[in-house]
Amino acid sequence: MSDLRFLLVSGMSGSGKTIALQALEDLGYYCIDNLPAELIPSLANNLQNRVAVSSTDSINRCAVSVDVRNRQFLTDLPQHLTSLVSLKIPYSVLFLDAEQSVLVSRYSETRRKHPLTDSNTSLLEAIDLERGLLAPLAELADRQLDTTQTTPHELRAVVRDFAGGISSAPLSLLFESFGFKYGTPLDADFVFDVRCLPNPHWSPELRPLTGRDQAVIEFLESENSVAEMLDSISGFLRKWLPDFERENRSYITIAIGCTGGQHRSVYLCQRMGAIFENRNGISVQVRHRELQSV
Repeated sequence: MSDLRFLLVSGMSGSGKTIALQALEDLGYYCIDNLPAELIPSLANNLQNRVAVSSTDSINRCAVSVDVRNRQFLTDLPQHLTSLVSLKIPYSVLFLDAEQSVLVSRYSETRRKHPLTDSNTSLLEAIDLERGLLAPLAELADRQLDTTQTTPHELRAVVRDFAGGISSAPLSLLFESFGFKYGTPLDADFVFDVRCLPNPHWSPELRPLTGRDQAVIEFLESENSVAEMLDSISGFLRKWLPDFERENRSYITIAIGCTGGQHRSVYLCQRMGAIFENRNGISVQVRHRELQSV
């Protein structure tokens, strides 16, 4: 049995194939959009051979999108999929569809051009033509999904379940210290204000130091309020991170700010990074925006 997992995603234009591929990419799949069907067997065979040689450095999950943009290849697609069977490469097919009125509405909202429209073919005619061209592939699908009333969030969840569950890539946490006097980070998912804590800045010997220096660390660790703040922030994240992981979030940025971004926020980000760096399924980074070196 091959260790390679190979998925084929197809469906009507506007039905959500791009969202499906993005969800698969978040799951650790190597994704290729609009690959000519005739290249599928050679791609799968090459990946399978690489997995057989080295399972650690190879791509063992691949998802390919096929649609009418390369309609000259669609006729032979069933034959190419049969080739995968002869190569003993298991595959699954996900086909997305939606009601015609919804497809028309989505094209109207995005103002994108349907791949089959031209000066002689209206949007409605193009949708009908596309549905006919893709009908043989829809019949081969392991799952047909109607996205007429499906939100992007719901579609991601369905794709995740179809593909086999939990992301192979770890959730990435970025703890970023900053100074409120210089503005709040625009990409932060959570912002914690720690300006209420005792400030080492008012100690002349600590002022030129940062929250990574031992003297500042000892000063802050002697304050009960600092420990309470650390427990509160870490407790909040411990409580809610599992929910974010279940929603297959790829990354979360936690910004911790003090006045100048030199002492309190730096110390707390360092501590938060240490707390979460050994947690399974999580990748941790620490960044200090206001410091010259990281």
